[in-house]
Amino acid sequence: MPKRLIALITCSLALVLVVSYTATRLQTWGFSLTGEENYASQLRGLWNLSGDIFRPRLDLRPDVPISHVDVNPYGINTFLEQEVEEVKRERQVRLISEAGFHWLRQEFPWYDIEIHGKGDFEDRRFEPVRSAWDKYDHIVTLSEKYGLEIIARLSSPPIWTHIDGEAQGSFAPPDNIQDFTDYAAAVVDHYKGRVSYFQIWNEPNIYPEWGETSVNPEAYTELLCATYAAIKSANHQAVVLAGALAPTSELTGRDLNDFIFLERMYAAGAGECFDIMSVQGYGLWSGPTDHRMRPIVINYGRNQFIRDIMVQNGDAHKAIWISEMNWNTVPAGSLLPPTYGRVTLAEQARWVPLAYDRARRDWPWVGVINFWFFKRATDAEKDQTWYYFRMAEADFALLPVYYSMKAHIEDHP
Repeated sequence: MPKRLIALITCSLALVLVVSYTATRLQTWGFSLTGEENYASQLRGLWNLSGDIFRPRLDLRPDVPISHVDVNPYGINTFLEQEVEEVKRERQVRLISEAGFHWLRQEFPWYDIEIHGKGDFEDRRFEPVRSAWDKYDHIVTLSEKYGLEIIARLSSPPIWTHIDGEAQGSFAPPDNIQDFTDYAAAVVDHYKGRVSYFQIWNEPNIYPEWGETSVNPEAYTELLCATYAAIKSANHQAVVLAGALAPTSELTGRDLNDFIFLERMYAAGAGECFDIMSVQGYGLWSGPTDHRMRPIVINYGRNQFIRDIMVQNGDAHKAIWISEMNWNTVPAGSLLPPTYGRVTLAEQARWVPLAYDRARRDWPWVGVINFWFFKRATDAEKDQTWYYFRMAEADFALLPVYYSMKAHIEDHP
């Protein structure tokens, strides 16, 4: 082969390698700023990002002392109360512990504990009659056995708390707030010395989490403050988390933008009624490295807007804990709508550890980040988009994100 041809081929190959290497580096850089994987989306993201320089700077106060941030950040949401068999509850908790998680965000549904009437903690729905505490006692015992802590979510009223039964919806606040505060105090007292973190409600700013009625920041604040006082009276060492606000740009009666909802909470006096602020940390259509700050667009970094509102209202010393974080893996060929965005199982496995990385590196006001969610008890909801946030199938088949998080936690304890 002529030497000139050999030289030409060598130079061509070298050029291809240089271009390929440069393109890979550029793509990696683009993802680190926009959370987008492909070039076109990255270019659009970089254009959006350039517009952020014209927006007012957020006051995040990253250097002030902040309570409840010096904690293990690894949490996960569970539905252990739905597992009928105790052996399955234990299997789930064991797998979570083996992956390295430290926190279980677990609902203690009011309707499943104070079932038949006020002060009645017996479960007479099935024979034999038993204490309604039994199931939750088992969950708490499992958490202790495997070295986990519980964030107890208190919500979901029983029918007897509404004079019109189910007409207001399953999640509507009770007619009498005192009924809820008494229930919360009962839970706190029952688990005193065993459970210390209690979250009051979930997503009170959207439908249907506040029932078949318009959301109401002032009404939620009244419930929060009354419950805070009751919990502290039952156990002054208990830690109270405000209900996680759903990220939304809606301004309808049934859904209210989380920023406006929080501002109205503060105006109603909520600042004296919680120890930790809760937010949701969904990335939806972009990855955890998306640095774009657009108030009406939801991405993983949205908590910074909440932090700014907290600082403006004198709460720079309080932490934010992320109640739910994940990316949805509804199959590409599915007829289900990608309501919550859509990623592949491989992207989810890669992005979730990056979400923990970014929070620990960039957001000193963030404490716990809870993955949403480990598994459901059955696959009956496979026809619903939200089912595809899971880390394991109903039969305990583990998905790639389980293994990527296990490896991540081992490397970043």
